[in-house]
Amino acid sequence: MKILVQLVRIIVGALFIFSGFVKLVDPIGSKYKFEEYFSDGVLNMEFLIPFALPFAIFLIIAEIVLGVALLVGWRAKFTVRSLLVTILLFLFLTWYSAYYNKVTDCGCFGDFLKLTPWTSFYKDVILTVLIVFLSYKTKLIKPITTTWLPGKITFWSLVLSAFVTYYVLVHLPIVDFRAYAIGKSIPKGMEYKDDGEMPPVHDFVLENSQNDLAPEIFKMKKVMLVIAYNLNGSDFEGFTEVKKLADRAIKKGYRVYGVSASFSDIIELTEKKFKLPFEFLFCDETTLKTMIRANPGIMILNKGTVTQKKNWRDAEDIKL
Repeated sequence: MKILVQLVRIIVGALFIFSGFVKLVDPIGSKYKFEEYFSDGVLNMEFLIPFALPFAIFLIIAEIVLGVALLVGWRAKFTVRSLLVTILLFLFLTWYSAYYNKVTDCGCFGDFLKLTPWTSFYKDVILTVLIVFLSYKTKLIKPITTTWLPGKITFWSLVLSAFVTYYVLVHLPIVDFRAYAIGKSIPKGMEYKDDGEMPPVHDFVLENSQNDLAPEIFKMKKVMLVIAYNLNGSDFEGFTEVKKLADRAIKKGYRVYGVSASFSDIIELTEKKFKLPFEFLFCDETTLKTMIRANPGIMILNKGTVTQKKNWRDAEDIKL
């Protein structure tokens, strides 16, 4: 029995750490997922949407810290009970997604691994069973040492997780699992394969008032996209830095475009206020959120291949 408890302890702890880590490197992605859950037509809890980011951060860090605590044996009873509460929340969300077909990807493993709703639910059922088993065997979960080490390891996992979260929110995800990562070709991502599955990049357009300019832009070697999916919620101080970079880019032969899903009136106001030297193109908001986790953010393309991505705060680091 002791061996079985230790095996289950390792499996549950490792899975929680892994699940938390792949979301920790991109907490904005989890924020979008919870906004989807809270939205009208899903859970109808729109009053929680403004709290989606802190809620996501709390759960992500909790997954990692509780997973570490279980592995090192820190306060076993508290840790297992907390894991049980957490998995029951996830179990409800994955069941709701699967049964009502409301959210087709629960985001359990971020953008690293996409699971179908029912697969996510069954995964959480298994984890729930394992954690319930551990809850009856907490006396067999011993600390790795009798010293202060388990507590210190758990504490530093919290500190490190908080630091990584802060870093990626100020800059960009430290690991990018999406189809718009540096080195990825957007045109190739739009190609349909023989397996009949939807390509990772679909419904991608960069429209002006008349045409989709994406095919033309994919032929250019020097393109800078200033992406602001929603100008109403943008960090407007960022456009001062964006303008400086855009002016430099134009002098070096780049074609610069703004890309947004906002209405034309707010676009015109933004262009005039900051004297932006480029026109804005339209693209779907969800696509823009997937392209870059910044508002505004900067993406450099070479014949459709992403060569650089930066948050506006790091605009000076763009190499032209």
